[in-house]
Amino acid sequence: MRWESSTRPAPLLTATPVRTLVDEQTCIKASFLPSNHPVTVCARMRSDEGDLWQSFAHYNTNSSGMFNLNSDHSVGGSYSGCEPMGLFWSMQPAPGEREGLRLRKKCVESPYTVQISLLEGHVSPNQDPGKEVAAVTAERWYMSPGVKRQEIRQNGLVGTLFIPPGPGPFPAMLDMWGMGGGLPEYRSSLFASRGYASFCLAYVGHKDLPGPSNTVNVGDSYFKAAFQFLQEHSQISADRIGIVGLSYGCYLTLHTGTLPGVKPACLIGINGPVGSSRELLHVNVTTKKSDQDQVFWSFDDQGYIIFKQTSLPSNLHPESIVKLEEITCPLMYIVGEDDLSASSIENADLIEKTLRAAGKSHLFTRLSYPGAGHLIEPPYSPMSRASFWVIKPEKLMTLWGGHPAPHAAAQEDAWRKMLAFMELSLRR
Repeated sequence: MRWESSTRPAPLLTATPVRTLVDEQTCIKASFLPSNHPVTVCARMRSDEGDLWQSFAHYNTNSSGMFNLNSDHSVGGSYSGCEPMGLFWSMQPAPGEREGLRLRKKCVESPYTVQISLLEGHVSPNQDPGKEVAAVTAERWYMSPGVKRQEIRQNGLVGTLFIPPGPGPFPAMLDMWGMGGGLPEYRSSLFASRGYASFCLAYVGHKDLPGPSNTVNVGDSYFKAAFQFLQEHSQISADRIGIVGLSYGCYLTLHTGTLPGVKPACLIGINGPVGSSRELLHVNVTTKKSDQDQVFWSFDDQGYIIFKQTSLPSNLHPESIVKLEEITCPLMYIVGEDDLSASSIENADLIEKTLRAAGKSHLFTRLSYPGAGHLIEPPYSPMSRASFWVIKPEKLMTLWGGHPAPHAAAQEDAWRKMLAFMELSLRR
């Protein structure tokens, strides 16, 4: 059967809705195609730095000349099986792009614009672009209309505050990332899009922080001040504030949550340690190599670094380990079982054991995901198994771990359960 016909409508590819938040699904389907016919659907988008990311999948139309990613199976390409959002989470840098990339939204006030194409036959777009028979564009946003974004540079604090639409007062989250540094805003903007004020806090690797950019030069008073900043905000409920952190930010979450005068309503830790490799939080905690840490490093056959052993509880400085028995609020800890950057399973075990001994098992929720790596991010985010940790003065690639399909499933499930946990802890 011919693709073009004077009596057949033109092939149609739809994405519904075409504008969504990144944690929402988009239904992609096609119609008016030949029956039982091979096709390829391809997605492409540019990162904020201009790098091209793409994915593709092979489908076969049904007897009515249709296919739907919500119900039909990919038979090849970037993913296989029934994966409604596979085109998004399976994206990888296109051939010829820079090495060591990790997709992270720099500007949350603009969307990712995804070009989705329908190609004739089962083809690999990298080798055979095929014939495009239909196309559609989808927008993926990290910030919903009405959310207010405010850069905070006051009383020594460096961060960005997101406030949901309306007068409030709102429950809130203090949001911290890992030792990659900088000020990633995309998780906080999503929290605000879901009705939670969120303050993403920089503590290393930012030009507005004191001291060398590769060293944590702030201490307990800084993190306590960040929590108090939220408590004192006129649009925030002072007794409904949680803390969330990934990697080293997980340690800071637990540490800050047990500081005198800080009374969080909940804590969420993602793949991080319960202590530091240093005695004091703000002394010699650095992103550079150090003899003390390097003892615990290992490398794969490509020379990629594996930090996992550095955060084994037995390798943490005893004085730095959080007094977990002093936790008084619900704690959710999320484990990627293929985490190659932190000993997440062992740290989760220690948290669970300590809280049980303190008679606080009821406070602990553990989510554990086989096949998931270190970087458990908002749902449908592409996975980076490895990326550059530092580039100057030398290039250093680190392994995060994870396998695409189970990692994607973990991100989707963990995000849903995080929001439910926040709802229970911060709104009741």
